[in-house]
Amino acid sequence: MLGMWRGRRKLLVASLALLFIPALTWLYLSVGSFQVKPLPLSPLEAQSSMAVGRRGEQKSLELRVRAVEEENHALRRDLSRTPRSSPARHPNSDHHGNQTRNHSEEGTGDNEGQKSAAVVGNRSDCVQQPMVDKCETIHVAIVCAGYNASRDVVTLVKSVLFHRRNPLHFHFITDSIAQQILSSLFHTWMVPAVKVDFYDADELKSEVSWIPNKHYSGIYGLMKLVLTKTLPSDLQRVIVLDTDITFATDIAELWAVFHKFKGQQVLGLVENQSDWYLGNLWKNHRPWPALGRGFNTGVILLLLDRLRKLRWEQMWRLTAERELMSMLSTSLADQDIFNAVIKQNPFLIHQLPCFWNVQLSDHTRSEKCYKDVSDLKVIHWNSPKKLRVKNKHVEFFRNLYLTFLEYDGNLLRRELFGCPSEADHNSENLQKTLSQLDEDDPCYEFRRERFTVHRTHLYFLHYEYEPSTDNTDVTLVAQLSMDRLQMLEAICKHWEGPISLALYLSDAEAQQFLRYAQGSEVLMSRGNVGYHIVYKEGQFYPVNLLRNVAMRHVNTPFMFLSDIDFLPMYGLYEYLRYHVWTKGHAPTNFAKWRTATTPYRVQWEADFEPYVMVRRDSPEYDRRFVGFGWNKVAHIMELDAQEYDFVVLPNAYMIHMPHAPSFDITKFRSNKQYRVCLKTLKEEFQQNMSRRYGFAALKYMTAENNS
Repeated sequence: MLGMWRGRRKLLVASLALLFIPALTWLYLSVGSFQVKPLPLSPLEAQSSMAVGRRGEQKSLELRVRAVEEENHALRRDLSRTPRSSPARHPNSDHHGNQTRNHSEEGTGDNEGQKSAAVVGNRSDCVQQPMVDKCETIHVAIVCAGYNASRDVVTLVKSVLFHRRNPLHFHFITDSIAQQILSSLFHTWMVPAVKVDFYDADELKSEVSWIPNKHYSGIYGLMKLVLTKTLPSDLQRVIVLDTDITFATDIAELWAVFHKFKGQQVLGLVENQSDWYLGNLWKNHRPWPALGRGFNTGVILLLLDRLRKLRWEQMWRLTAERELMSMLSTSLADQDIFNAVIKQNPFLIHQLPCFWNVQLSDHTRSEKCYKDVSDLKVIHWNSPKKLRVKNKHVEFFRNLYLTFLEYDGNLLRRELFGCPSEADHNSENLQKTLSQLDEDDPCYEFRRERFTVHRTHLYFLHYEYEPSTDNTDVTLVAQLSMDRLQMLEAICKHWEGPISLALYLSDAEAQQFLRYAQGSEVLMSRGNVGYHIVYKEGQFYPVNLLRNVAMRHVNTPFMFLSDIDFLPMYGLYEYLRYHVWTKGHAPTNFAKWRTATTPYRVQWEADFEPYVMVRRDSPEYDRRFVGFGWNKVAHIMELDAQEYDFVVLPNAYMIHMPHAPSFDITKFRSNKQYRVCLKTLKEEFQQNMSRRYGFAALKYMTAENNS
């Protein structure tokens, strides 16, 4: 009964549409105020802009009326079929969520269907989209290599997560650098219903290294060609994206387009919006062969199972070998080879409407892909100029991109209600730990901060370090927030060795830091500084977490544990390299230090918090101490308990740079509860020390408050 009622309602709508067409035509011709949207690019030829005036308006109306008639014809055809209450699942649906389901003629995606839909324009609300199951997993593949590309991927992922309503499975083809960065990022991001897998791009280089490529993406720009071989054999379909993509809609809408493929269509692509493949852009310009204007590979829909059956690997290799005999190299990496294959086998292509890849390079026809903001689906910054590209509406696109660039990624940790997800043991353990805390405890927020997982982006800027051969190298370790940023240049001038910094920033502040660093000749001249962004969350400054993050990514045998407001003396880096001990250094006898000419040992004393140089495998800082108070004192106490010797170096010193009081020290001074909680945490730490180290730890029970 439900299916029949729906059928009658469709018939009623169709009848009303036919009845009102003459009236609508009369209104349109009389008022002349209706505007027809620009048409999307056709598969094989460019669309010329329509003349303004009555003849152009009448022609547009005729096309629109024809489209409505075709839609009504499709409705009648649907009504003649046996009604179904729900779409059927394919018996061979896999655990990756790639199901094949029956669908109506409205979603076949054949050439006639494409042409009739094009008449209506690019408004997504004009064409009924096939539905995607609420809990169906959408698979996305991205090739990413290096520090800068990893940063770009984050913005792309944010835009996808912002709009998504389905579980996501990201497949990253990465080099070792990008894998380290992105695996840490997703591990600490803890976004529900998101799975991530990595594939080693270095293992794939031999598959494409024989292809000469002039594109700035290098060898990684060719790796989309081997996805059928790289991705799991039971993965049937995947959306492939460039790193310079921004989504303006739910990616499920693009996933639904797979249901429009028919016959041997295996590649979903948007037509190229520049004149590149038409040739003659300059003297001796010879592009690779392409079908018409060619297709852009910034957004690809791949039917992997069908491609494998068509022996895709052999197909593209033979085509590339043949064309390279005359072309000698690719200019646009994988895109040239994809287009050469499509030119020879046009039945493979299912052309996507151009709003699925609005290409913002110079001199493109991208303006024909949209009329209103609601038309935009995917924005592609496919020019080397990126945000500096020439485009009539570049300010709008730039602002949209910056919105996601600076958007608080913590807000994207949204649950997908009603969808069962795989058990995340890290998340489950965290929730179990937090549930054991007493929320009525006056120090609850202090205790909770210890277990907060802060989203972390390692190596935010390009990093280069060549290990020394003498095993004496030392890295300066420090942490900072936005209000100490101005001290970076001075430290880099005073310390020429490697530096590992943890910066506590919001997403917006991270972009401010990026602009600051890129505008600084001092910072840009240093490749051996590792900048690790720990994103803000909670009300406390997680000082010891930041120190630990910076310590974990030291690549030298030794590290000098400092603070950002202490300036090393000139030459301290080289001095420490020739005065290396396996232990740290402790409270200083300044009277002796002034006249000392050789290193000397000192004993631990309460409340001292010297800056020390230790081996890379030394204990981390205790995370229970946040904000102001006892964060370094507790660490020195731990070193002493583990029987470190403390040695003072003569002729080595740091200079404290004056600065305004931090927000946390202001809270300590003005908030009695803050001081009470700090005292409680100190006592608990001392008790823990006694349990761990026994009689040897009794001396720590008398330690005074660092204030």
